[in-house]
Amino acid sequence: MSDPIPETPDLERRFVGLQRLYGLVGAARIRQARVAVVGIGGVGSWAAEALARSGVGQLVLIDLDHVAESNINRQAHALSTTIGQAKVRAMQERIALIHPQCQVACIEAFVEPGNWPQLLDGPVHAVIDACDQVSAKVAMAAWARQGGKGFISVGAAGGKRLAHKVDIDDLSRATHDPLLAQMRYRLRKHHGAPREGKTIGIPGVFSREPVAPPDASCAVEGDGSLNCHGYGSVVSVTATFGLCAAGWVLDFLARRTSEQ
Repeated sequence: MSDPIPETPDLERRFVGLQRLYGLVGAARIRQARVAVVGIGGVGSWAAEALARSGVGQLVLIDLDHVAESNINRQAHALSTTIGQAKVRAMQERIALIHPQCQVACIEAFVEPGNWPQLLDGPVHAVIDACDQVSAKVAMAAWARQGGKGFISVGAAGGKRLAHKVDIDDLSRATHDPLLAQMRYRLRKHHGAPREGKTIGIPGVFSREPVAPPDASCAVEGDGSLNCHGYGSVVSVTATFGLCAAGWVLDFLARRTSEQ
């Protein structure tokens, strides 16, 4: 028989491992941070959960989608009991069981060039871009480059099988990822990002594994968007993308100065 859930969670005990890893000051910075996750799907849901399990004090979850049964194979919040719920609300409920004192703002919307960064409704210390819309990714990255924000963009996890091929590098050096390649092209063409051979200043999560098209036995054609639904996906890869992004953010938060 399992132990009863305590009425008052012992947050010190829950998150003491962070102090040992990041130090007292670094762990405190993580607890005091406000972080936004854009896209609460196969990548963003795992990133949000990792941030909550690491004691982040405030999270902003942004997505307009709802949990579908087809999400269960790869999304942290997708359960038989959450089908039909707004993804941000399902994630909020899950986070409450992990880190009850985490303040979670749910924004049911898609990021567009015309509503960013107003959707954030206040300052943030870091942003994880886990969406699959190029125009939104470009808008967020252009904003991040202007102010040296803590920002990381996640590429396409669809059509990938090998979690150990996932990497983080500057957007200028990302390979095997048409989504990040299109983002890089638009940043250079429309937003003055440095050309070939020069660092853009936006870290990206991507896999060096070539994209695998839908298996011929399924009689499904890819829709060209590289989203997980069209190309097939596996949780070992989508979660790795999200956890890599969260790990980068946690390190950024622990090292940040009081001005950041």
